[in-house]
Amino acid sequence: MRISELVDRTGVPLATVKYYLREGLLMPGEATSATQARYDGRHVRRLALIRALAAQGLPLPRIREIVRLLDGTDESLFVALGRAIAALPPYPPGDGESVPHDYPRARHVLERLGQLYDPRFAAVAQLERALAALDSAGLTMSDERIDVYGRHVLGIAEIDIDLLPTRSREATVEAAVLGTALYEPVLTAMRRLAHQHLAARRLTESGPPVPDSPDGPVPDSPDGPVPDSPDGPVPDSQEQQ
Repeated sequence: MRISELVDRTGVPLATVKYYLREGLLMPGEATSATQARYDGRHVRRLALIRALAAQGLPLPRIREIVRLLDGTDESLFVALGRAIAALPPYPPGDGESVPHDYPRARHVLERLGQLYDPRFAAVAQLERALAALDSAGLTMSDERIDVYGRHVLGIAEIDIDLLPTRSREATVEAAVLGTALYEPVLTAMRRLAHQHLAARRLTESGPPVPDSPDGPVPDSPDGPVPDSPDGPVPDSQEQQ
């Protein structure tokens, strides 16, 4: 496809596409003349990736780092995946933040769960800060909670890894990056909705309220009041006719 078709198909303005080309975020098209190039599905997917990452607030240098890992071949897939995910927020603490380098709280959790981890991975510092915030608020992360959280999170991670495409290195890293950035908000929303579901079941006597139908309130039960007919109220019995 020509660049004009790429613009139409992706909705990315022409000036932005050209900017991404100049910055090396979007790979060049196949030259067909001195001033023309042909683009394909890889360019469509790359633009979708860039837009998704930018929408998540990633700065341009971080997006460029991820793109470099997509196109590179010098590193193993395992290393490339780790570095690509590390390019996503949250980032390691800055100079003004005080986080213990040995991460005692995070280390306790990860060692209890028996998980392999690299202490340089940004998520370790993120876990340490989150656990420290719990401590500051007078809350605790009990071993029971650690075990339950760990078991279910590992199950989620397993399906994420199992469903990664394997047709190419680029596809694998791209899916891992997008999955991490875009599925995490889904998990947060589903957890809150699960809280609502369980609270409605356990904290109310009659269960969760039933939303009204578009035509008015839904009867409480099959034995409840019968809605009026279009011609008026329905008599209680035939003797009233």
